[in-house]
Amino acid sequence: MNPYTTYFERHREQHLAELKEWLSIPSISALSEHKEDVRRAAEWLKDALTAAGLEHVTLNETDGHPILTADHLHAEGAPTLLIYGHYDVQPVDPLNLWETPPFEPSERDGKLYARGATDDKGQVFLHVKALEAILKQEGRLPVNVKLCIEGEEEISSPNLVQFLDDNAQDLAADAVLISDTSLLERGKPAISTGLRGLCSIEVSLNTANTDLHSGSFGGGVPNALHAIVSLLNSLHDEQTGRVLVDGFYDGVLPLTEEMRGELSKMDYDEEKLKADLGLDTLFGEEGYSFLERTGVRPTLELNGVYGGFQGEGTKTVIPKEAHAKITCRLVANQDPHDVLAKIERHLREHTPAGAKLTLVPGETAFAFNIDPSHPFLQKAADAYETVYGVRALFTKDGGSIPIIEAFSRVLNAPVVLMGFGLPDENLHAPNEHFNLENFDKGLLTLVQYLKTV
Repeated sequence: MNPYTTYFERHREQHLAELKEWLSIPSISALSEHKEDVRRAAEWLKDALTAAGLEHVTLNETDGHPILTADHLHAEGAPTLLIYGHYDVQPVDPLNLWETPPFEPSERDGKLYARGATDDKGQVFLHVKALEAILKQEGRLPVNVKLCIEGEEEISSPNLVQFLDDNAQDLAADAVLISDTSLLERGKPAISTGLRGLCSIEVSLNTANTDLHSGSFGGGVPNALHAIVSLLNSLHDEQTGRVLVDGFYDGVLPLTEEMRGELSKMDYDEEKLKADLGLDTLFGEEGYSFLERTGVRPTLELNGVYGGFQGEGTKTVIPKEAHAKITCRLVANQDPHDVLAKIERHLREHTPAGAKLTLVPGETAFAFNIDPSHPFLQKAADAYETVYGVRALFTKDGGSIPIIEAFSRVLNAPVVLMGFGLPDENLHAPNEHFNLENFDKGLLTLVQYLKTV
């Protein structure tokens, strides 16, 4: 038997008790009333890393919440891994939907329930205990490690990029290791080789200087709602699903047969998806599967459209203004600032007569992409196979984690996304949880990776 299996079995209850203690700290970075709780969570982790045997454990102050760094650099000639994660968590609303209090961790049905259980305290904790286990069992690590754990990921990491720029030499590594993603499903590990970028914009249209009575003015003056519907409808081809913004697809690489083959291995059931969502049909860019549309193709989506009377009953007015919120998910080689400029130009060129347009650009983030043949990723897939009995598939994820692209770019290092969550663990939602099967296997997988990378 693997000696680490015995070790983790012997210490399992102790480890879970420690994790529950950390999860009980409401480190909600978005809410100012929890500022001290966020610091308490950082200090708890600092103590845990020190006890695990890590060195130079430091809380680095920022304009927001502290960034924790540590290292253990005694493996001469071996590669250096930088482990990243975050100790802050999402707000818990709506509280009434939690079956047990979000900061009173509880176990049921082989799952640990608490805010932060899977995103990301539970997964960061796996790294702490994997490192501790090797140091206690063998007295030394097979690789050099550095850690950079922040407390602002849930509020878009406003201070981390500057910290990376200022400390690039100290944080330099051969690869960045992150556990903040998930398996495809139970027993089917995955390594993401791509995350989409992001840009957003808010649109406002104004017509008259006041709402008008539809009986007196209807049919004779511009209607802001009609105008915005027409404007937004110009963004897509209704038949093919393609975005009609000129130059939107510039730089988008064609989908290779190799990537299509890798995605097909996921054996995704689109009929089940439709049934689960109560849909008669799926929708999207013509010529692509659901996984291709949501993982490797760019999109433009309306997230909110509003204006006019929205109360109960009828109010016969012609609204003077209407609004929309738009976000785009972008892929490698798309510059979010360039895409925003093209969208702005399209909207201005297609603004209906009689309407005045106001645009407010929002957040931007570049896509992350990595070649799955990279040795650090292949070794990660091997480690999963050793523990799970199934080699990890290489996937493209539709979401955006902007800081991952920043790590790759600033440190010029490959990023290895070894997640141990599951897609249905309610991260960001009530009843967030972590399947303890992956808690156990995650520890063994990380040890295997550290010992063989």
